Amino acid sequence: MSILYVSPHPDAFPSLRALIAARYGEAGEGPGWGGAHPRICLQPPPASRTPFPPPRLPALEKGPGGLWVWGATAVAQLLWPAGLGGPGGSRAAVLVQQWVSYADTELIPAACGATLPAVGLRGSVQDPQAALGALGRALSPLEEWLRQHTYLAREAPTLADLAAVTALLLPFRYVLDPCARRTWGNVTRWFTTCVQQPEFRAVLGEVVLCSGARLLFHQPGPEATAPPKTPAQLKKEAKKREKLEKFQQKQKIQQQQPPPREQKKPKPEKREKRDPGVVTYDLPTPPGERKDVSGTMPDSYSPQYVEAAWYPWWEQQGFFKPEYGRSSVSAPNPRGVFMMCIPPPNVTGSLHLGHALTNAIQDSLTRWHRMRGETTLWNPGCDHAGIATQVVVEKKLWREQGLTRHQLGREAFLREVWKWKEEKGDRIYHQLRKLGSSLDWDRACFTMDPKLSVAVTEAFVRLHEEGIIYRSTRLVNWSCTLNSAISDIEVDKKELTGRTLLSVPGYKEKVEFGVLISFAYKVQGSESGEEVVVATTRIETMLGDVAVAVHPDDPRYQHLKGRSVVHPFLPRSLPVVFDDFVDMEFGTGAVKITPAHDQNDYEVGRRHGLEAISIMDSRGALVNVPPPFLGLPRFEARKAVLAALKERGLFRGVQDNPMVVPLCNRSKDVVEPLLRPQWYVRCAEMAQAASAAVTRGDLRILPEAHQRTWHAWMDNIRDWCISRQLWWGHRIPAYFVTVHDPAVPPGEDPDGRYWVSGRCEAEAREKAAKEFGVSPDKISLQQDEDVLDTWFSSGLFPFSILGWPNQSEDLSVFYPGTLLETGHDILFFWVARMVMLGLQLTGKLPFREVYLHAIVRDAHGRKMSKSLGNVIDPLDVIHGVSLQGLHDQLLNSNLDPSEVERAKEGQKADFPAGIPECGTDALRFGLCAYTSQGRDINLDVNRILGYRHFCNKLWNATKFALRGLGKGFVPSATSEPGGRESLVDRWIRSRLTEAVRLSNQGFQAYDFPAVTTAQYSFWLYELCDVYLECLKPVLSGVDPGAAECARQTLYTCLDVGLRLLSPFMPFVTEELFQRLPRRLPDAPPSLCVTPFPEPSECSWKDPEAEAALELALSIARAVRSLRADYNLVRTRPDCFLEVADEATGALASAVSGYVQALANAGVVAVLALGAPVPQGCAVALASDRCSVHLQLQGLVDPARELGKLQARCGEAQRQAQRLRERRATLGYPAKVPLKVQEADAAKLQQTEAELRKMEEAIALFQRML
Repeated sequence: MSILYVSPHPDAFPSLRALIAARYGEAGEGPGWGGAHPRICLQPPPASRTPFPPPRLPALEKGPGGLWVWGATAVAQLLWPAGLGGPGGSRAAVLVQQWVSYADTELIPAACGATLPAVGLRGSVQDPQAALGALGRALSPLEEWLRQHTYLAREAPTLADLAAVTALLLPFRYVLDPCARRTWGNVTRWFTTCVQQPEFRAVLGEVVLCSGARLLFHQPGPEATAPPKTPAQLKKEAKKREKLEKFQQKQKIQQQQPPPREQKKPKPEKREKRDPGVVTYDLPTPPGERKDVSGTMPDSYSPQYVEAAWYPWWEQQGFFKPEYGRSSVSAPNPRGVFMMCIPPPNVTGSLHLGHALTNAIQDSLTRWHRMRGETTLWNPGCDHAGIATQVVVEKKLWREQGLTRHQLGREAFLREVWKWKEEKGDRIYHQLRKLGSSLDWDRACFTMDPKLSVAVTEAFVRLHEEGIIYRSTRLVNWSCTLNSAISDIEVDKKELTGRTLLSVPGYKEKVEFGVLISFAYKVQGSESGEEVVVATTRIETMLGDVAVAVHPDDPRYQHLKGRSVVHPFLPRSLPVVFDDFVDMEFGTGAVKITPAHDQNDYEVGRRHGLEAISIMDSRGALVNVPPPFLGLPRFEARKAVLAALKERGLFRGVQDNPMVVPLCNRSKDVVEPLLRPQWYVRCAEMAQAASAAVTRGDLRILPEAHQRTWHAWMDNIRDWCISRQLWWGHRIPAYFVTVHDPAVPPGEDPDGRYWVSGRCEAEAREKAAKEFGVSPDKISLQQDEDVLDTWFSSGLFPFSILGWPNQSEDLSVFYPGTLLETGHDILFFWVARMVMLGLQLTGKLPFREVYLHAIVRDAHGRKMSKSLGNVIDPLDVIHGVSLQGLHDQLLNSNLDPSEVERAKEGQKADFPAGIPECGTDALRFGLCAYTSQGRDINLDVNRILGYRHFCNKLWNATKFALRGLGKGFVPSATSEPGGRESLVDRWIRSRLTEAVRLSNQGFQAYDFPAVTTAQYSFWLYELCDVYLECLKPVLSGVDPGAAECARQTLYTCLDVGLRLLSPFMPFVTEELFQRLPRRLPDAPPSLCVTPFPEPSECSWKDPEAEAALELALSIARAVRSLRADYNLVRTRPDCFLEVADEATGALASAVSGYVQALANAGVVAVLALGAPVPQGCAVALASDRCSVHLQLQGLVDPARELGKLQARCGEAQRQAQRLRERRATLGYPAKVPLKVQEADAAKLQQTEAELRKMEEAIALFQRML
């Protein structure tokens, strides 16, 4: 057994770091070193157990007499789960190691320096403000990095986050008050997110942040006296006083003198910098006219300016229509057809960030296909949302007129709904336009439109005639408040851990749930008073009990075969039945059976031929029961039944019981299982066909992990209840038949023979007359009052929007569709039903591929919920909103006052300064960048703001480029190189080629993060950070040929780069593209219909140029790192490159000019092989073939730098030793994967090379002393 020795002190952050790492090891695949989880010991190890005196805790003993490991860094790395941020060659692993090192060498000293004096643990060795300043300097790189990252290295906490969070634990507890936390907003957000993780909470508990009430620094008591000052100190103070007196006298004289006749011109007051977000486009542009871009570009990117006027122009020009650029949609197109329909949002609501994610993905795909030249249709639509809309209008009707829908009447109420729809129903379409969605609005559909209503009626009649739709009395989810059946997706599952009081609509007092009540049934005919004890969470349903069930193998009840128990309140006996469904281990092993009010009991009742007795009406009042229970509301009856059982001595106890309470998500009422006659769709055969389509590969579901869920649902599908007891929706085209003929007996509701369907009443009458063999005049029809489940009409959406059942050009061209893209949470409720109905009614799949994106959660991983205050309107992210504005939105919602206050607190915590204006492009790009296949998305709005900064980078880069191109620039007719390109020109073309390849490849694989990463990296890290910097001396140089060649390359980068970004960022790319000159006079008018870059167009891969520039970049990074280490901000130190061979030397000489530009260095010289390095240089490793020596003589303090180097050298030695020990472990070659072994070997080689260079530098500084 391994033992982890830690300190018990609550502020011992090194020990806390080890304990949290151990928690992650328990939650993951075990500790990274492969051993068992260690035992925790809250004290130092006994001296007899250690081979040498141990340093500070934590310490890990790997087995009795085994290896000892000391120190938080080493212990945490061993305990952390393998593969979650440990050693390795990946970029994330390297980032982890870099941040861990930063935490150990920078954060911990600064945090301790600022915090320990504040809590009185030691006297401050420096000025308190200086200590806080040092902490601020340590936090600055962290704040900048976290501006665009949720965590330090990955999308979940790693060792890096663990090291940094524990290093900052004391400052956040004792020093960083609310004001300071606002300054370090990104660090604070990251810190609070991390400490809320279960593994952190298990160790730290609730982390209480500094309130500001604590004294920041320890004040000495009154008895403390300052030491006497030395003569030198007294003399220095006297000089300061003398200078101050002279300055005050001079100021007094100047005030008494009259002002001179001619005064110097006063300096103009510095104008306050305007927020770039206030820049707007104010030129008069009629809607639909092209935006005027002839003026000067604003100084910086402004979403309001950029997004103005483009969308109406796109829409007016018909760019979003599949007919654009061709004679008709049916005209042959060798590029193919792309068709996708929007998942129709509910007409009642407004879009949230989940919808925004759906539309960002769908629009980027649509724009990509359109730019590829395909005949492209993205069809908009809106769902009538039966229950949701009816609830909204009923509340409005009661609030404004004091009327219920029943008082108003069905026809008048439906007129009110249509009126509301016309007034309020366009908000979603407005939001979609603001999101830049390139939908063909001329084809927009509403599921209650006449065209779609005809399709719904046709589908019902056909399926009823084929016997697929039938009438039956079964258990359904019933909302007593709505007086309607509801679907499974409209039921929220509220988990309770035990006794809980819940508010239920219609009840003044809260209702008790989460308890199990036991009571006794007396055995009939038992002289000894034998009883059977059963338990239930719904005691009121015992009035509908018809049996008691036990397991056939339960020895306790074998003697009760053929016996019955007596119901205490009803004149009936309940048989004891034996069924495998019963769990012998639960409770007494006996369960009550209520077939009319529980799904499991219903199945037991069917197997044993038991009667199903309903005891509740549609409003939840008790029926078919004796007084005093008759007519009581169900939860009032709960109390009455319990009291009656106690009165008769049959109550046997109550206990807490974890349970799930089903709640209607519309009315918040507790859902009751009730027996009701309803219409059902027979699903088994249709589901089998849908499952087979996926198995054959005719239908692809991506990510493929969802295919298992698909088959599981299809294999275990139940028939679908499609009746809803509402008025708003498609009224069911079925009629109950009354035959006025004595020879025909009257029918009953559940008898399907007495129900006919028809496209109109006349058709139904003819069917009924034929069925019963009478003349039509003897038939009376009563249409079903119910409407169809909203999902029924949504299931027809892919072909009903195209005119089915009537033939049309759109139906022949666009059905089947290409793709269905939606969230994985409605795979069954919508996607499966579209596939089943499409195959059954058209004989074709409705689409060939299904891509399911992840679900959006907040930055803390919580589900979006209005009561948490984390539901965000995408328009608030686009335009920005204050904290008060967010609060005001809560007041206009349907939340309870208690929920409003809770939501406000959530908003204060997540958005203390509101949400900044990010713009549409940043929101779209950020959402797509987040979309990792198969994972939920923890969305941090600060990341979206980071992409607004990226838009500003695009803006400034293009503005600089346009100045560099000049007004008279004419791009060449093709993008092919002219043959005189410089090394950096060849390099940027090669990187552009790679970005084009990755973008197309990512779109084809629905790998959106791969596309956004490729484009972001090209623009930011390659074009802006490297190419434009290298271009500046060329454009201002004396070689016009080189400058012209560079301009052509620069234009190609802008042209191709903007086309690459256009599907994600349509507004800013259109704005910038319209300011570029065109290669050809007949170029497309808009970027959204300009061809997307293809690999065949951009085939400029150049490995030689990439290798050369990679060396230049490595050298530049090394120089910048050294300059940062030695704080050489305003100087241009000379740089000397020491190379290992002539080839590297030649390459370094070729790129020395680029190094000078990129690193802002002075002279960049390559030393001859074997030549000595100039005295007084700092050294860094650019590669294993090239070292960088930066001239420091006269610029730095050698003694200080020597100390830093020795500390780095010691850490590198420890790291190398750990790697050697790891590689020497028994079984390492056989157990460790080959890739990991190779990474270890490479890391060791790199570390040893760094050690050699650092040892040389140490010797150098020692000589400088």
